[in-house]
Amino acid sequence: MLDLGDNRFSGPIPYWLGQQLQMLSLRGNQLSGSLPLSLCDLTNIQLLDLSENNLSGLIFKCWKNFSAMSQNVFSTTQNVITMFEDIFSPGYEGYDLFALMMWKGTERLFKNNKLILRSIDLSSNQLTGDLPEEIGNLIALVSLNLSSNNLTGEITSMIGKLTSLEFLDLSRNHFTGLIPHSLTQIDRLSMLNLSNNNLSGRIPIGTQLQSFDASSYEGNADLCGKPLDKKCPRDEVAPQKPETHEESSQEDKKPIYLSVALGFITGFWGLWGSLFLSRNWRHTYVLFLNYIIDTVYVFMVLNVNKFQRRLRGFLEKFV
Repeated sequence: MLDLGDNRFSGPIPYWLGQQLQMLSLRGNQLSGSLPLSLCDLTNIQLLDLSENNLSGLIFKCWKNFSAMSQNVFSTTQNVITMFEDIFSPGYEGYDLFALMMWKGTERLFKNNKLILRSIDLSSNQLTGDLPEEIGNLIALVSLNLSSNNLTGEITSMIGKLTSLEFLDLSRNHFTGLIPHSLTQIDRLSMLNLSNNNLSGRIPIGTQLQSFDASSYEGNADLCGKPLDKKCPRDEVAPQKPETHEESSQEDKKPIYLSVALGFITGFWGLWGSLFLSRNWRHTYVLFLNYIIDTVYVFMVLNVNKFQRRLRGFLEKFV
C-alpha cells in the first residue's frame, strides 16, 4: 500500500512502482507528463487514485492487466461494513496503513487489511483521447471517476460490461454521440454523472437511468428524454386518436362509394350527353326504341293468343 497523496510532488509518475501494489494514491500533487506504461504492471492493484494532478496524454489500454479488477468479487457492501472491524481488536499487533481516499466522489478513510474495494480515479487532470474499449475487461470495478479531463469521442458501449459498477463519473469532458444503451445493463449503478459533455439524442429508456436526478445529464445541449424536461422530437407529436371499428369501416367503404358515383355519372352523361349533342343519334335512338316496343308488342300478342287457344281447348275437354 502506498499513499503519497496531498503533497507537492512534481514531475512524472515514477516507473519503479512496485508490481505488488494493491493500493496506490498519488492524488492532490503536481505530477505531470503522461501515464507511464509501468502502471500496466500493477496486476494486483485494487485502488488506483491519480486524481488532481497535471497528467496529460492518452489513457492506457492495458486495463485487462489489472487482474484483481477483472475477476468477480464478493459484495462490496459487506466489504465496506467490515472495513474497520479490526482497528481496535484485543491483542492486535502490527502496523496498519490508514489512507484518506476518494470513494464514490467522497473522501473515506481506508484500512489496509480490508482493502478489497475496486476503484480507479483519474479525475481532474488533462487527459485526452477517447475511452478505450478495453475498459470492458474490468468486470469487478466498483467505482470509476474520469471527470474533469479533456476526453473526446463516444462513450464506448463496452462500458456496459462493468456489471459491478456502482459509481460512474464522466462529467466535464468532451464526449459526443449517444449515451450507450448498454448502461441499462448495470443493475448496481447507484451514482451516475454524465453532465457537461456534448452528448446528444435520447437518454436510453431504463428504470435506472430515468431514476437519476436531471443534474446527472445537464450541460448536454442536444440530450433529451426523461428525467430531463426537454422532450425528444418524436415525443412532441400529438398522439393520434385511435380509430373505432365503425370509423374504420366507413373509411373502407369510401372508395366503393366513390367508384359507384363515378360510374353512374360516366354512364349517364355518356348516353344522354351523346343524344343531346347529336341529332342523328337521337333519330337512331328513337327508331331503336320503336323497334323494341313493336317487337315486345308482337311477342306479347302472339303469346296471349296461344295461351287463350290452349285454355279454350283445355276447358272444352271438361265441358
